[in-house]
Amino acid sequence: MSDPAGGVLFGLPARGVLWLVALAAITVFLRRVIGCARLLARARPEARWDRIPARLKRFAWEVLLQRKLLEEPVIGAAHLLIFWAFVFYAASFFWNLARGLLPFLPIPYADQAPWMAVALEVFGLLGLIALAAAAIRRYLFPPPRLEQTLDAGLILVLIAVVLLSSLVGAGAAGLTHGERGGWHWIADLAATALGSTGLERSQAARLNIAMWWVHMITVLGFLAYIPYSKHLHLLASPFGVLFGSLKPPMPAASEGADRLEEFTWRQLFSGLACAECGRCDRACPALNSGFPLSPKMLMHQVKELVRASLTTAADARGLLGERVKPEQIWACMTCLACIQRCPVSNEHIPVLVELRRRLMAQGALEARLQEALTNLARYGNSFGQSARNRPKWTQPLEFRIKDARKEPVSWLWFTGDYASYDPRLQPVTRAAARLFQRAGLDFGILYEAEQNSGNDARRAGEEGLFEALMEKNLAAFAKARFERIVTGDPHSLHALKHEYRWPNGPVAVLHYSELLCQLIRAGKLPLAKRLSGAVTYHDPCYLGRYNGIYAAPREVLRALGLRLIEMPRHGSRSYCCGAGGGRIWMEDVPGIRERPAESRVREAAATGAGLLAVSCPKDLIMFQDALKTTGLEAKLVVKDISQLVEEAMIP
Repeated sequence: MSDPAGGVLFGLPARGVLWLVALAAITVFLRRVIGCARLLARARPEARWDRIPARLKRFAWEVLLQRKLLEEPVIGAAHLLIFWAFVFYAASFFWNLARGLLPFLPIPYADQAPWMAVALEVFGLLGLIALAAAAIRRYLFPPPRLEQTLDAGLILVLIAVVLLSSLVGAGAAGLTHGERGGWHWIADLAATALGSTGLERSQAARLNIAMWWVHMITVLGFLAYIPYSKHLHLLASPFGVLFGSLKPPMPAASEGADRLEEFTWRQLFSGLACAECGRCDRACPALNSGFPLSPKMLMHQVKELVRASLTTAADARGLLGERVKPEQIWACMTCLACIQRCPVSNEHIPVLVELRRRLMAQGALEARLQEALTNLARYGNSFGQSARNRPKWTQPLEFRIKDARKEPVSWLWFTGDYASYDPRLQPVTRAAARLFQRAGLDFGILYEAEQNSGNDARRAGEEGLFEALMEKNLAAFAKARFERIVTGDPHSLHALKHEYRWPNGPVAVLHYSELLCQLIRAGKLPLAKRLSGAVTYHDPCYLGRYNGIYAAPREVLRALGLRLIEMPRHGSRSYCCGAGGGRIWMEDVPGIRERPAESRVREAAATGAGLLAVSCPKDLIMFQDALKTTGLEAKLVVKDISQLVEEAMIP
């Protein structure tokens, strides 16, 4: 190929045209990008520069290898091919742009380097096939909540033009100079196709140059267009993954947020990185139950907040009100499914918690939630009962549980509110106590000194109450002598393990399913019989997605002799019971289709197992209620894992 920028274009020096168009496109691009950066700089600071090796590892898995997208194999593979085609063609573009603008550089054009030419041919063809698959999926077989906007279609067309112009240009070059053979079979095939149209070599040479210009002008137009479109995520999402939270995110203490400056830069960046693919919506139990919350639209509104501030000196509207309604904010169950499924590591829950904090400060919360929070502040539990009643569940036991404040223990059992106060759960709590006793475990409890862990209060937006409960519990822990903590409540597990500020460093905290698994392995819980039949298991959100504990409960069930049948949504894709984020204290909104717990017990019953095993007190309550409302009481039984272990120990 002769120098395509060295001739005349539209009667003007071609290189001058290239300089003019490139400067215009880059100026438009940088103006928008710099504007976004300045807006993010106005937001609250948030440190995301720690643990660089871990961040780079996740970047490799989720950006370079597209691991999350490959969970849907067909479209994931297509997206992976489009991504790598984008990478090679972007490299080729900047290479050609530098060579075209600066002819004195001692380098060839990109397609004159054999290795790059082959890569462009291969990824051009594979990219076109992947684009066709993506278009068919988007417009003929779209999954729920996938956008079908003109913007989305335009991007597919632009990418197709970029790839086709390169392949046609390679074919024209092959027709001009003769087939090259070897790895260039794609270009040779294109040359043969062009030759069959009667195209002469001189015409092919002109076509080659024309395709070079089509390619360059399209990419420069693409460059200028991206920051102003929904496809800003093409630029932002890699950084979203790199600077995403390495643990379940929780915003630092604040007075809440509504306007742009009140959010952190990373919370706003989630809106810019959002691809609006709908994966978060498809996983959201609130949206799928008929609640008004859409995680995708929340991110869209964050993006609109930023974009509005770019076009006006100051956007008078925050997120609350016209953009996001209170009923949407209170619908979230903080189950983490949206964040876990998001391929660009967007963080929906911190934004919702900030909004809840602002509503909480305004007193804009429903009566039942207010009552629960008042009880937590006054009594240390959401039931509004005296602290003296907390250890009453121990009274029917034939042995006394140690008071860890008065005598040292190896294990401090943090029982939690529901396991202590709810009459439906107290038999389960006593079953666990008997298991610990029979295993010879040296354990104790805090009796009336234990307070609610504060996890759900914090997610409901009551940060000050969480701090108060944490300080009271830490004061009680300081008076006790213990080595490790065990709890049956995944919500308490997460707070104690990850969010409490332990004065002398982190304390080992285990879920009781992990401890039971260890005791069975060690032979300290000899099983008198093997249970028969099939069981299905529900992964609690705060045990699974928040803490990655999936294997221990399943190992316990298998050790009991039960045949485990997994529900379609299990493990990291488990469906929420609907209790988290303080929702267990709130009324259901009118018009919902079906509560998450009802959907979940239907899914469990459909496995044919007949037994649903749980490892969270809230799950047991939610699912037992759901069995009644769905009429499945004769088809499905819900039991806690500790109850099943105790059954296997009785001859």
